[in-house]
Amino acid sequence: MTVKIMNRSKHALPNYETEASAGMDLRADLDKPVTLKPLQRAIVGTGLYIELPVGYEAQVRPRSGLAAKKGVTVLNAPGTIDADYRGEIGVILVNLSDTDFVVEDGERIAQLIIARHERAEWKEAEELSDTLRGKGGFGSTGVK
Repeated sequence: MTVKIMNRSKHALPNYETEASAGMDLRADLDKPVTLKPLQRAIVGTGLYIELPVGYEAQVRPRSGLAAKKGVTVLNAPGTIDADYRGEIGVILVNLSDTDFVVEDGERIAQLIIARHERAEWKEAEELSDTLRGKGGFGSTGVK
């Protein structure tokens, strides 16, 4: 699929790092570094703007290495970029570690995944079909 993109950043376009990668890394586009103190959050710009076809969304997800090694993640993961949004892609980063984290210009801060989605049409009902699980949720299927 083809997606229109405007790159107003100082960095190359996002790309798939391997043939089987689902996501493309997003890079911080900053004039100066941003320091996130423990439990602090900030919207970090990417300098990227996209035009998705209707029926698709872009999901902004954490980078596992950044989360595991530094305790920094995407706060509203996954963040959704709708097909009719035309503003800059921003990433809401949060520092869940106990030390300051400095976001540098060009740093890979999140990944972007393009996904097809459906629009639901509600059909009101008085009852739903039975299943083995039923109303069980939040750990009801077991621990192991």
